[in-house]
Amino acid sequence: MTGRRGLTFTRFDHAAFLTFFTYASATVVIPVALVSLAGELDFDLAAGGMAAGGALNLGRNALMVVSMLACGFLAGRWGKRRTFAHAVLLMGGGIGLCALAPAYGLLFVALSVAGIGEGIIEGLATPFVQDLHPDEPGRYINFAHAFWPIGVLSTVLAAGALLASGVSWRWILGAIAVLSVVPAAVLLMPYRDGRRFPEHPEPLPWRTVLGHAVVILRRPRFWLFFAAMFVAGGGEMGLTYWSASYIQLYFGGSAWTGGAGTACFAAGMMVGRTGWGYLIRQHQLPALVVGSALAGTAVTLVFPVLNHLWIFLGLLFVAGLATAPFWPSVQAYSADRLPGTDTTMLFVLLSCAGVPGCGFMSWLMGYVGNRSGLDQAFYLVPGCFLVLAVLIGADWLQARRGERAAGGRGSAVRHQPASQRAEGA
Repeated sequence: MTGRRGLTFTRFDHAAFLTFFTYASATVVIPVALVSLAGELDFDLAAGGMAAGGALNLGRNALMVVSMLACGFLAGRWGKRRTFAHAVLLMGGGIGLCALAPAYGLLFVALSVAGIGEGIIEGLATPFVQDLHPDEPGRYINFAHAFWPIGVLSTVLAAGALLASGVSWRWILGAIAVLSVVPAAVLLMPYRDGRRFPEHPEPLPWRTVLGHAVVILRRPRFWLFFAAMFVAGGGEMGLTYWSASYIQLYFGGSAWTGGAGTACFAAGMMVGRTGWGYLIRQHQLPALVVGSALAGTAVTLVFPVLNHLWIFLGLLFVAGLATAPFWPSVQAYSADRLPGTDTTMLFVLLSCAGVPGCGFMSWLMGYVGNRSGLDQAFYLVPGCFLVLAVLIGADWLQARRGERAAGGRGSAVRHQPASQRAEGA
């Protein structure tokens, strides 16, 4: 398959695309169906069950972090392709068990099983695509990541329409579980000549993988980006997880209307990521993150006081545009500011901040919603965005001061190693 600008895809690319799609579907189908399944499993959101609803994502994300921390060792032992494929099957199996769960406790356990597979997918998906296209990884990674918002958009619209027409949430979850078998099967199919996945010729020793992590964890600046990813993930998932329920509870919308709200947010993210992927340059990343975070703060501050559904939907799209660059841009910028580190391990460790941020904010908004109302809980989202702007803005200013100081020191600085110049920034 050949696309614009000569992109050439293999069967492994197509498997990665469908994995991103099903991963997104598995992530958003629970929040879209939350009102329906909460009523059936006896934790009604309108009667104090919001914290329990948010805890579903918290438990799921806790297991995601554990499996993400292990995925580098697993891939080093068995290879990215096999580890990736079995993670997709584990995610699908967990979602399938969710469809059969007769009570909240078993739903929580089943969703945690899915989270184990999702954590490995989160950790290996980007390096998997990067290994397929070492000459131009950025173009292919951007293209592959576009299937996340495509999956979100498709799922929330389809699931919302099916729920509104009376289809049980169990059938919808079951369909997503069956769909996940397809990319796993493609990944595990026997090789053809010349079609091998480019694995390392020998398994990587666990000490080598651990050494990459230790180098990163010892860099003080890493922890600034760790915090930035936590609040970036929290703000994004706060809107993704609770928008559909908010529309149904506060605007009297149907399940389809709630799904449409999440779809508006996802559409904004899809347009934003695609657009900035074409327009932005590497040195502009911190300005993009800071500007988008401040814009997102301003937009989401008005959410709790809105009384018109259509204005809320339109601003959800704008919030999606603002949120779009956070996750990929913070990671890409961190690689510039932490030279000499293994980027695969760096991205895994940063995801270990973003994913808990997603789970914690889902729970915290539910907890605040129980006590003060879900409308008041939505003020946590602009809080996350503002903290993100402060963190990245502070590092950006520090980097610029370092650049000016380096320019003043003249040729002596230019002869320093790049890593030393960056560390002095």
